[in-house]
Amino acid sequence: MIAPRLREQYETSIRQAMMDKFNYKNVMEVPKITKICLNQGVGAATADKKLVDNAVAEMTMIAGQKAVPTKSRLAISNFKLREDMPIGSRVTLRSERMYEFLDRLISTSLPRVRDFQGLKVKGFDGRGNYTMGVTEQIIFPEINIDKTPRISGMDITFVTTAKNDVECLELLKLFGMPFQNQDNK
Repeated sequence: MIAPRLREQYETSIRQAMMDKFNYKNVMEVPKITKICLNQGVGAATADKKLVDNAVAEMTMIAGQKAVPTKSRLAISNFKLREDMPIGSRVTLRSERMYEFLDRLISTSLPRVRDFQGLKVKGFDGRGNYTMGVTEQIIFPEINIDKTPRISGMDITFVTTAKNDVECLELLKLFGMPFQNQDNK
């Protein structure tokens, strides 16, 4: 089996660039991406249960791995929401599928975003993880626009072993993530 392009790039050039920039003494100190989590909430799922099934099917196509429906934890009467009611979908990608998804996201999906100015650098959590939001799932080439009943967004979280946001930002930049310039915050 052929290793994904970005995994080979990490092992050959990105790891060494991180060692040079942050003066790591050991190769095992270099941060890496451990998983990518995709999460999609379906707000109108309380009225129509088929929307969750469509979201799970679309998320499965996007990720290349079976997505699971998420269920509500609380009952909120104002939203007509009962406990354990399906309200979204999620999938967690690791190893090979994670690198393949990251490659597709960077090379094909993000350039398809309308009026794309780069990713905002405000999505870091202080512990070396980055979360970005996608407003339309139709930026992914796996989704057929004609067969999509409704356009919805999703959250994509990159979980890394970086100790802080600076290391995570540099790691994701070396992978090719198109961040905005720091001047244009």
